[in-house]
Amino acid sequence: MEYTKYEQARIIGARALQVSMGAPFLIKLTEKDLEKFGYDPLEIAKMEFAEGVIPITVKRPMPGKKK
Repeated sequence: MEYTKYEQARIIGARALQVSMGAPFLIKLTEKDLEKFGYDPLEIAKMEFAEGVIPITVKRPMPGKKK
């Protein structure tokens, strides 16, 4: 699924918050990798997003459907 830049920002931001609060990483990272980008939760979330492992979905309304 293709995401808009706003959806990407929301997903990455939400995941970065989770990581900063102590959530486990969803990808394998070595100590060297973590030191390379300074243990930054945003960078970790970006890497997870690039790998496609973040379990967050986007719900989009379909045109023409009424509630």
